[in-house]
Amino acid sequence: MKRPLTSAPTFVFATLAFALAIRVIAQQTSPASPATPQSQPPGRAPAKGTPPPPPVNPKPEELAKVKDKTEQIEALVKDLKAKSADPELLGDVEVYAKAGRMLLEFPDMFGTQAAIDHSFLVLDQGIERAQQLVSGKPEWNQGKKQIRAYHSGIDGAVLPYGITLPENYDSTKPARLYVWLHGRQNNTTEAEFIYGFLRPRPPGNAPVADQGQIQLDCFGRINGAGWHWAGEADVFESIAAVKKRFNIDDKRIILRGFSQGGEGAWHISLHHPDSFAAAEIGAGTVSRRAQQPGMQPYQLATLRIWENISEWALNIYNLPLAGHDGEQDPGQLESSLRARAQLEKEGFPSEGDPDYLRSKGAPGLWMASKNTGHGTSPLVRQRLDLFLKVWGDKGRSSPDHIRFVTYTTRYNRDYWISVDGLDQHYERADVDAERSGDGAVYDIKTKNVTRLVLRETESAREIKIDGQDLKVKSGPEITLASNGSAWKVDKNGRASGLHKTHALQGPIDDAFLDPFLLVRPTGTPWNDEVNRQALRTLARFDRLWARFFRGHPYVKDDKDVTEADLAKYHVVLFGDPGSNRWIAKLIGKLPVKWTKDTVAIGAQSFPASESFPALIYPNPLNPAKYVVLNTGLTIEDRGYNGDYGTPLWGDYAIVKVKAGAEVPEMLTAGLFDENWKLPK
Repeated sequence: MKRPLTSAPTFVFATLAFALAIRVIAQQTSPASPATPQSQPPGRAPAKGTPPPPPVNPKPEELAKVKDKTEQIEALVKDLKAKSADPELLGDVEVYAKAGRMLLEFPDMFGTQAAIDHSFLVLDQGIERAQQLVSGKPEWNQGKKQIRAYHSGIDGAVLPYGITLPENYDSTKPARLYVWLHGRQNNTTEAEFIYGFLRPRPPGNAPVADQGQIQLDCFGRINGAGWHWAGEADVFESIAAVKKRFNIDDKRIILRGFSQGGEGAWHISLHHPDSFAAAEIGAGTVSRRAQQPGMQPYQLATLRIWENISEWALNIYNLPLAGHDGEQDPGQLESSLRARAQLEKEGFPSEGDPDYLRSKGAPGLWMASKNTGHGTSPLVRQRLDLFLKVWGDKGRSSPDHIRFVTYTTRYNRDYWISVDGLDQHYERADVDAERSGDGAVYDIKTKNVTRLVLRETESAREIKIDGQDLKVKSGPEITLASNGSAWKVDKNGRASGLHKTHALQGPIDDAFLDPFLLVRPTGTPWNDEVNRQALRTLARFDRLWARFFRGHPYVKDDKDVTEADLAKYHVVLFGDPGSNRWIAKLIGKLPVKWTKDTVAIGAQSFPASESFPALIYPNPLNPAKYVVLNTGLTIEDRGYNGDYGTPLWGDYAIVKVKAGAEVPEMLTAGLFDENWKLPK
């Protein structure tokens, strides 16, 4: 998705205008009267000290009713497919059948009698939709609130999203889009998401001011591990689906979230600072995983991908961001406080009142709702609405000065710069890039960067980078490479040889941000216990992904995998060189030695009768994709439905069979260097 933003003079003007307007609002709202908290969006956990009610399990006759309704939808969908019905409209029907199937597969996720009753109503809606499509008269794409669906590229899952249209919506005019990330909703299955979205808004949940925006409510695959992995992908895939169906102004897409949705908005906005015109972020937890005892160096390193998100705050320089929460919710207000403090360390001091601060020189806005817990006061809601209007009116435009920080090439882009190589992953990398003379002259300073791609360089004539002058030939893209002591102009495209670069840098868990294929062994294993352990690991990953990410991964037997699969997917191979023909093809091409007797990595050797490798590596059969051996996500089970999932095995591990267990015992693990080699 292309993105742009604001130059410094325009930013100053917009900030002054915003401050003046805020004063008017402040005068209209009496500061002496206590703020009335805005209630947290549906799905918030019970208040502290209030024990949750015991879970309710569906009765056999209730499950039979769900099954019957689901099968009715599935039969109609099958008929519609045979008649080549419109795929997008068919997806809007299929998502209801999927909702029923997932409830049948995981009936314990109903949780309450209300959820059971809601599922009947939702499935009836699905039957009605299917019948409408059979008759050629779909009516669900009318009205202010609509449930739509899309098929994910990651695993093929059909997933819902909610659309709220503005009053007097005019489809001929591009509309701004507000993207909403919900808070923690542990049992918000597809059925509950659909039911909750279509019902009237609960009292006290103040609506956002209407600026002619369309609002997208993302499903987030329930909690999507705190809006990570498939949860993160759901945001961008939902936006793409909306843009196919509605007339969206690409320069005026704004990200919003609260509570766990705020946590997700922190990570998504600061990792993708050129994707949004602005971000409004309420609350969001702060990870303290790095302070826990027993974390290994390679685990602490990978925490810098997501769990140190306040240290990415410099990316607010090119992203207008409003952070807020109630002053009586210190545990989650802390996310804003830390981000603001980090921006101050970067040289952008805060000014204003304690409950309403602005970052001087950067478009950061920091608010606390007085006399409010986990929510938003009316005054702060007004301030936020004006923030959204100012930056929505302005929209994104490509800035002449970029400040960008990253710790991984997975998140490497900000408007016209991309960091495609680092001296050291998981250490801070900086780019301070400024262009002048209508794009003819560039002055760039970097730290921990070895490969930098510049775009929008059709007028470029001269580049100064880290004090070195380079004469360049203008064009749409210019690539610069450093050998550690000097920069040169390099050919565009991927660098030759093996290097950690965007979406090919690890750790193991990185493979599951993109389409992936699990490959099941069918041959005769070298060691039966190793093969059985690998199959248990595969089954566990399939079950957890389905339960919490709401779609079964793509799976094929090794004998059925094609060259086209290798071109399309990261392949995740299970088994050993005897049982999995693709592992056999790769022996000798991976940084691990594996025989019938031993498995060795570097100087470490282990008996192959009970040990095997789990790793990620650029696929020697298609180096543009990963190959992964014998593992899915390496996070703990609880991480699938938590705020953070910590990658536990880095880029590689040697693991040991644990009889009867789904997760093997880890013997050794670590990270490859920047050339995908074992560190010396």
